[in-house]
Amino acid sequence: MKTEHRITRKLALLLGITALAVIGMFMIPAVPQDLAYHEFADRSRWFGVPNFWNVATNLSFLLIGLAALRELGHGMLPELRASYFSFFIGIALIALGSAYYHLTPNNATLVWDRLPMTVAFMAFVSIIVGEHLSRQAGRKLLWPLIFLGIASIVYWHLTEQSGHGDLRPYGLVQFLPMLLIPLILLLFPPSFTGTGYVWALLGFYGVAKLAELLDEPIFRVMYPISGHALKHVLAALGAYCFLVGLRRRKPV
Repeated sequence: MKTEHRITRKLALLLGITALAVIGMFMIPAVPQDLAYHEFADRSRWFGVPNFWNVATNLSFLLIGLAALRELGHGMLPELRASYFSFFIGIALIALGSAYYHLTPNNATLVWDRLPMTVAFMAFVSIIVGEHLSRQAGRKLLWPLIFLGIASIVYWHLTEQSGHGDLRPYGLVQFLPMLLIPLILLLFPPSFTGTGYVWALLGFYGVAKLAELLDEPIFRVMYPISGHALKHVLAALGAYCFLVGLRRRKPV
């Protein structure tokens, strides 16, 4: 009974944080896409390709995504096969969507950059839930989560077209998992040995977002690589850490 009570309290904590985040989202005003976002530090043209390094560094996502798909099955729970597949498909497609966006950065092309990212985010949440809380819950959550992720992008795009852009749902989809996943790792036991690779993924993603914010300062120091190009490589390395974990870990 005590164990069940503790689990109930932990689940209530996660649900409570999720509910507060959703309520908080509706309490702040709509957030349109800042057009300055498209003004990256590196605008150089190499080999006839505009914004070359912001485009070319997306190859890292494609290589890691395809490498993982070739090994699908290693270190994975059979019940969550669709979740792992969706995660690495999302990682591979980020390469195409992001490269397309960086060739001509604007709100319309940004849609195709963000769509595969939300698929990867939501699939990863499904994996963590399935590996730490309930395999059945993780499997059942996959498609509703992916639907919510895609819906957040569609909603943002439609609101931008109507002149009242609203990024709040997309912000929730992107950042709430970064709060919930560490809590799940700390509160619930894993299905496999070690969780260092998941922490590494989260760490690389956090540093990648920092590099994105420091786009121009990094460009001045690391020319011709900018902070945004570095972000692509760091985020891809995070996905690679998860792939390494799949290769090495053992069932508990």
